[in-house]
Amino acid sequence: MKFFLTAAAMMLLTSGLAMAEDKGMMHCFAFTVIPEATAADWKAFGEATDQWPSKFKGIKSVWHGKLRSPLAQFTVSAEARKKLAAGEKDVDTKANRLMRQHGVCMLMTGPDALKEYTANAFHKEWMAKYEKVRVAGTTTYDILTQ
Repeated sequence: MKFFLTAAAMMLLTSGLAMAEDKGMMHCFAFTVIPEATAADWKAFGEATDQWPSKFKGIKSVWHGKLRSPLAQFTVSAEARKKLAAGEKDVDTKANRLMRQHGVCMLMTGPDALKEYTANAFHKEWMAKYEKVRVAGTTTYDILTQ
């Protein structure tokens, strides 16, 4: 019984250490859907996206789908953006709004994998399918493990 308890305690302690060594980065992007995209376009995009972990060792897993709540992306003119960035207040400008309805997250081995991801041979093939379901431009962010 003492051996069993000692073994169980060691497994619990070492499993925590193994998790601590598992560094990585979650690369996520939300995009605006092309309304004319067909079911075949979406199927091809989904299948290609699911292939990333087998096509590139820097990606451990992927998730993709419709966002639970769409994200609003606002844009202003370059002149207004410059003024706002400089701290100017009360900038009078018009804003455009894009709605991001779908997203993709890729669990990568780390920040260096992101640099290699776009250079990967599969990226061009995947982009051809991605471009058929999304309006150009994304809202992109990366989450680093602690």
